[in-house]
Amino acid sequence: MAKPSDFAILQVLPQLETGGVEQVVIELTEAVARTGARALVASLPGRLVPAVERAGGIHIPLDLKSRNPFRMGWNGDQLAKLIKKQKVSLIHAHSRAPAFAARAASMRREIPFVTTYHGAYNQRGLFKRRYNAVMASGNRVIAISRFIADLVRERHHVGDDRLRIVPGGVDPVKFDPETVNGGRIDRLARAWRLPDGGQTIMLPARLTSWKGQEVMIEALGRMRHRDVTLILLGSAQGRDAYAKSLAERARSHEVASRVLFAGDCADMPAAYKLADVVVNASTDPEAFGRTIVEAQAMRRLVIASDHGAARETIVDGETGWRVKPGDAAALAAALDAALDLPVEARIEMGHAGRAFVSTHYSIAAMQAGNLAVYHELLG
Repeated sequence: MAKPSDFAILQVLPQLETGGVEQVVIELTEAVARTGARALVASLPGRLVPAVERAGGIHIPLDLKSRNPFRMGWNGDQLAKLIKKQKVSLIHAHSRAPAFAARAASMRREIPFVTTYHGAYNQRGLFKRRYNAVMASGNRVIAISRFIADLVRERHHVGDDRLRIVPGGVDPVKFDPETVNGGRIDRLARAWRLPDGGQTIMLPARLTSWKGQEVMIEALGRMRHRDVTLILLGSAQGRDAYAKSLAERARSHEVASRVLFAGDCADMPAAYKLADVVVNASTDPEAFGRTIVEAQAMRRLVIASDHGAARETIVDGETGWRVKPGDAAALAAALDAALDLPVEARIEMGHAGRAFVSTHYSIAAMQAGNLAVYHELLG
């Protein structure tokens, strides 16, 4: 009978930089290593390589990022060699370009191929439809929300024999408001030069147009509360023109002095605790929306666009609010209503949010769900 140490699980993704997909890879690495199996991750290096290694994994530098068909074919050859050398038992793809190479390598070496459908990828044009379809071609296809599961069924006609729903999870120890001390919060407040006594709204997302920063800035200009600072938490990742346009928009709405471009943050629990309200203003549906789940775990008030997985991760009016996507007036009204709440009501909603997340979106449940998929295929 095979022992856990006989198995090796290889996860593939473009690069180990910041992001929700990368965090899932780290969490799965820790879960695999805990079973006694070998946990391998192939990608371009990045700032999260040490996190993979601390989780018990082995990082293998490999450029799987290219969408060039010839390069993807070459990558398939490299992964096939790696599978043979490392005696890999199963390969798990988290992104489209690496998935093409992983599928080819898995077929050549006759090992199971798993995909996680992490996004509501746009389907404009025949090429994009075929490109997206690779994420529905695994022996098992993991959807990170019911919204994504429905999308995969409709787009790719994947049946329940292959489709599994495993929602993302949050570490209740890391994201626990009781463990974030005042010193951590003060350090961030000083670094960001936040005004004393004012209230803060936070939109944690990389600076890209579909994340809704433009809508959020317009909403700030429409709010009754004028003592509010907006923290745009996330880097431009090369989209400097978009970042510049956001600064210009803030000036045009006469809120430039109240908009802070904070870049990336290494201490997200403290950042959430510093915020009075955390917003997800995405104009396209979120596949999961990890930041809203994390913020609820931290007992923060949350507001999100009413589409995608937000309809699963927020109980409207009980753990937060959902508003019409792209509607700055509706967002402004919801923000004013949230900031008008008395302290007791804020505390009650915060406790409800953390209880909801603890019940439905624990990291342990996410890890167990993925390991169960591996077990199905490996026995």
